[in-house]
Amino acid sequence: MLTTLVVILATAAAEPLPNTQIEALPKSAALPGDTPAKIALGRLLFFDPILSATRDVACATCHHPQHGWADARPTPLGVHASGIGPARRLVKGAVFVPLTRNTPTILNAAFNGIESGKPFDPSQSPMFWDNRVHSLEAQALVPIRQSEEMRGEVCSEADSVSAMVQRLKNIPKYLRLFQTEITAEKVTQAIAAYERTLIAPDTPFDRFMRGDKTAMTAEQQQGMAAFQKAGCALCHNGPMLSDFKLHAIGLTDSATNRTEFRTPSLRNLKHTAPYMHHGGSTTLDEVLLFYDRL
Repeated sequence: MLTTLVVILATAAAEPLPNTQIEALPKSAALPGDTPAKIALGRLLFFDPILSATRDVACATCHHPQHGWADARPTPLGVHASGIGPARRLVKGAVFVPLTRNTPTILNAAFNGIESGKPFDPSQSPMFWDNRVHSLEAQALVPIRQSEEMRGEVCSEADSVSAMVQRLKNIPKYLRLFQTEITAEKVTQAIAAYERTLIAPDTPFDRFMRGDKTAMTAEQQQGMAAFQKAGCALCHNGPMLSDFKLHAIGLTDSATNRTEFRTPSLRNLKHTAPYMHHGGSTTLDEVLLFYDRL
């Protein structure tokens, strides 16, 4: 037992203390290759259900601007459903295939993984609640492959991406807009270029952190002080108010038995309810009470 304790203490001592600094976002997430033409093409693709094998689900179906670039549902409905946000329903006769995790907003996702005082590499940006892929480009292909999200039963997972490319090649407008050979890589690069424009770096918090001390109300400043004093910034830190690490907080995933989930960003929360990876908390008060009981 003594040996085990020594190992635990040595491991804890070796790990650096978390950087609890909070700060403003950069004012741009654009990369050098993000031309206006590529961004416009990415926007068109983002809102076009042609990317789905069933041709009825777009990226914007679950990441809609009316709902904070999420869907305002506890968990999303992909194929075989109609409508947007809370009004989305299964079509008549459809078999319900549940998605078990809340839709994260795409707003500011271009900054996923950013840390205070460290170089930021967009190619290593962690995506999804379990950080299973990295970069906006890699994330864009995952729903296209998933049967519950955009593939349905139309084709196999192995064929889903090539079938999506072929659907685009069959549309003269896309042949003209891509200008060169349509590939999966070029599709994801265009979508990512558009998503890098979906940022909100000029909030009252950002302006306050850049030096405008009138940008936040006295009550908001008191809340920020309480946030830091309570230790919230141990996990919710950096420009995105997230350390992007996986943590066990006592909630599991019924689909995979996963117990560790990524720290969500706290940005734009007023627009992205419900909360937590399972969408089980409808208000921020419920979230605070949950953590108070841990």
